[in-house]
Amino acid sequence: MKRIIVLFFAFLVFTACNKEYQPRIIDSIEVQEFKMENISIRAIHVINKDKVIYAGSNGDVGYFTDKETPVLQPISIKYQDTISPNFRSIASNGKAVFALSVANPALLYKISGGKAALIYSEKDEKVFYDSMHFFDDNKHGIAVGDPTENCASILLTDNAGESWTKIPCENLPKFVQDEAFFAASNTNIKTIGSTVWIASGGKKSRILKSEDYGKTWQIFDTPIIQGNGPQGMYSIDFYDKNIGIAIGGDYSKPLENTSNKAITKDGGKSWTLVADGQNPNYKSCVQYVPKTNGKEVFAVGKTGISYSNDGGVSWKEVSKEGYYAIQFVDRNTAWLSGNNKIGKMVLK
Repeated sequence: MKRIIVLFFAFLVFTACNKEYQPRIIDSIEVQEFKMENISIRAIHVINKDKVIYAGSNGDVGYFTDKETPVLQPISIKYQDTISPNFRSIASNGKAVFALSVANPALLYKISGGKAALIYSEKDEKVFYDSMHFFDDNKHGIAVGDPTENCASILLTDNAGESWTKIPCENLPKFVQDEAFFAASNTNIKTIGSTVWIASGGKKSRILKSEDYGKTWQIFDTPIIQGNGPQGMYSIDFYDKNIGIAIGGDYSKPLENTSNKAITKDGGKSWTLVADGQNPNYKSCVQYVPKTNGKEVFAVGKTGISYSNDGGVSWKEVSKEGYYAIQFVDRNTAWLSGNNKIGKMVLK
């Protein structure tokens, strides 16, 4: 009898684990909008369903909450008392916040205890950093920027952000002329475990991949639209180490929807176009909804918000509101950012 009970229990566990997830049907959404003055926000880092950290165009980095007085009032950072950095990258290791600016000079700040300290700077007429993330261990971190030579500009840290080192070009795949990155939503980098993927655009739109915290690299072609400066992948996400999605398009022609969405099932080695010639059109950020088995996906951009419940194969526009970035807290809550605004989406 005991053996029968054990076998029956094992069968129930097996059945539960293999039960196909039934994605939700979402036809429209509501986003609560919070106005922010004189700031373009392309970089956010969620804390929980009540709080989000943001970094913006006028040197401001701070917490936003819709539940209480902000824990930390925005810090307005000035470089040499005159330059307000344009931040489009943000990351946190759980103890401190890091914000990285675009353009020359590149400025990377560590923000802790209400104070900002400049911990890395780089001067070059070609310098332009686009995004930044920590790995799962919060000890290793990575930032990526446009080439200043014939390779990507990639910064690494292995001491929780206390210091950052630029990888020499001889240790990276070579880029073609006018291949670069887009500082659209801080999501052209994705990390899982010790693995990182980075999406390029412009003359070529390719995936750089490292499985050892950025020590060694591979590079893979994609069928995403490419060839001109504003074309390519603007955002990527991976649900696990195999299943991933990329989105973008042509920023100068945002209503076009050809060759701007692709999925991978082999960890980024090969990509297949999806919904080609169908909406959504240009988007600057794509994110999987947590705990939906890679089925539910949201994409946002200046052209609105779209939703897929089949892993990106087909899509439905659920809002015409324009946002640059979206990041989920859980299956039902996400924070968004845009021009002069922060948004909060709650799915029911």
